[in-house]
Amino acid sequence: MLTTTEGAAKRGRGCRGPRPPRHGAALACHIVSVMFVGTAAARWTCGFTDRLYRLPRRWTPRHVCRTSWQRGPESEEGSSETSLAPVSNPEQYIKHPLQNRWALWYFKNDKSKSWTENLRLISKFDTVEDFWALYNHIQQPSKLAYGCDYCLFKDGIKPMWEDERNKLGGRWLMTLSKQQRHNDLDRFWMETLLCLIGESFDEASDDICGAVVNVRPKGDKISIWTVNCQNREAIMTIGQHYKERLNVPLKAGIGYQSHDDTSSKSGSTTKNMYTV
Repeated sequence: MLTTTEGAAKRGRGCRGPRPPRHGAALACHIVSVMFVGTAAARWTCGFTDRLYRLPRRWTPRHVCRTSWQRGPESEEGSSETSLAPVSNPEQYIKHPLQNRWALWYFKNDKSKSWTENLRLISKFDTVEDFWALYNHIQQPSKLAYGCDYCLFKDGIKPMWEDERNKLGGRWLMTLSKQQRHNDLDRFWMETLLCLIGESFDEASDDICGAVVNVRPKGDKISIWTVNCQNREAIMTIGQHYKERLNVPLKAGIGYQSHDDTSSKSGSTTKNMYTV
């Protein structure tokens, strides 16, 4: 399925409604409400291709520009019921802007290529609708081959330690058991994405760089990357909110590791700087 998204084309932009809240639960609820509410099937331009997709009923955005629909002829009985047909120009649909622009990356485990060559940019998006259009047309993490990754980062930040915005930072890391791949992996990853694009960590969201899911034989991993490993207040806020959002049991802690410690580790594990 990834081949349909490679070589991202120019994104179509629709007319935009009121800007959503800046941080926290209000923006997250706004994103989810757009996901689930709709009265008719709609089309919009996906952020990663020129092609139009007819998305299922539940993904239709609530708010559609008045000029985006044409009324069909009334019935012979003079009924007020009308049929709705989408106009040919999808750019007239309202899109709901996110606070930041995001880039989704895919790492393919091809040992014949270098690490950099294996890292591919899938698409960029900055609206709720473009996010769901992209999310619903790529494979879930549980379907990826071992050694592959998804990375969602703010536009301008590459998913690598060496990036200027990452090199002084670290990550909250959660390791899943093999059994959790089928039960929790996809749900945890979706919740992680919603936390990021929904600015769910209040002012600490400014410290977020991105998130990564690693699909591995011994256990999958999901991590949230932050910009500065010394910013304890923001890091703890992110970790506590993230643990609550995923409904992780209190006894099951997650740890924060600096990228410097991870890159220079001598064994198989890295010491945690913080835990929640």
